[in-house]
Amino acid sequence: MVSLVCTLQDHLDDVNWCSFSAKLLATCSGDKTLRLYSCADFSELPFSPLTGHGYGVHCCCFSSCGQFLASCSTDATVVVWSTVSGEIEAVLEHPGRSPVRICALSPDCANLVSGASDGSLALWDFPSKRLQRTGAVEDTTMVACSFSPCSQMFMTGSTYGDLRLWDLDMNQLHAQKNAHDLGVTCCVFAPTILGDSNMVEFHLASSGQDSHVKIWTISKFISGGYKMQLLRKLTSQSAPVLSCAYSFDGQLLVSGSVDKTVAVYDAKNGILLYTLNQHDRYVTACAFSPSAPLIATGSMDKSVNIWKVEDGCSGHAGKCLPEESFVTSGQESVGLRGRVLRKVEELKNESLCTGIPDEFLCPITRELMKEPVIAADGYSYEREAIESWINTKNRSSPMTNLPLLTTLLTPNHTLKMAIGRWKTSR
Repeated sequence: MVSLVCTLQDHLDDVNWCSFSAKLLATCSGDKTLRLYSCADFSELPFSPLTGHGYGVHCCCFSSCGQFLASCSTDATVVVWSTVSGEIEAVLEHPGRSPVRICALSPDCANLVSGASDGSLALWDFPSKRLQRTGAVEDTTMVACSFSPCSQMFMTGSTYGDLRLWDLDMNQLHAQKNAHDLGVTCCVFAPTILGDSNMVEFHLASSGQDSHVKIWTISKFISGGYKMQLLRKLTSQSAPVLSCAYSFDGQLLVSGSVDKTVAVYDAKNGILLYTLNQHDRYVTACAFSPSAPLIATGSMDKSVNIWKVEDGCSGHAGKCLPEESFVTSGQESVGLRGRVLRKVEELKNESLCTGIPDEFLCPITRELMKEPVIAADGYSYEREAIESWINTKNRSSPMTNLPLLTTLLTPNHTLKMAIGRWKTSR
């Protein structure tokens, strides 16, 4: 079952995007503001709303450590905020000063991409906030972007209807034209990496004006080639689908539509599990929490609904509604839901036992990291531990057991800074 936990009604205009970190929920709106809420009880933070954009805010995304929030706007800027103080850390002016419709941070926090109404793209070095490279697709508007879980490439979607895969040098690796009739609205990589000794495989979900959600496989071959194939087409919603998002483990997929519904799928099998009917207007945004079985959905009705993927109401204080479930035709997938919830509890228990946030622990040593680095699998490790692993484990990933395409290790400055702040605050 999926239950409605609470409804947030603080924005004065359409809600355009929702984003979770481990502890916070961010929402942005045509009212020029962003709002930040604690995931503990969905109370608004003292320094919220965040004001700094001159026009409506289209998109927002957290850094992987949760210390920063990036947002983009019609005012042609990307603003980087501190989630600790609410203060502006940087203002990135998009080349050409065209309205910025989409922004995305790489999982390793090394890069940020912004896409604009004139079809232009900007790749920024996130730690220094400096412009690295630019690219463009003519005669279209960039409206969707997502980094691969390895942080080495990203996908963009446009109103022209195409999906394009790029590397960090802004080279186009693949173009899937006419991916969605009448235009792409959203795209998002699944967090998992698959493959064998010959290739690495990623999954990507995209939504469009054709009322479909599509799941694609993207194969990166050891030889250097790329292949993109349609795996599934989901047709449960009756109007354009404006947003989609994967759960933190890639097992669930959620989408929001012009038909005012939210659809929740078993991502692996493409089975519709639930249809949620609570918004009064178009559902423009949806997001999964990375640390709890929660979904946030935003709408043109100016509200954000928080849903819990299990029986009953979570009992959050404040705007919690009476216990009420909205279930559709389709399979309940009890086993799937159980695995998700068990995994969440495991993470919670581990963090409680050590007192250290799980993301600060090296996956190999399970100790607090001193020199965190990002490997080719997209995960952060203690440098000494991953170097030793690579030298003795035949270049396999400790997390996925798949071959590492490169042994290059990138310092995770953002994570190191977050660990330093955490140690100082103890």
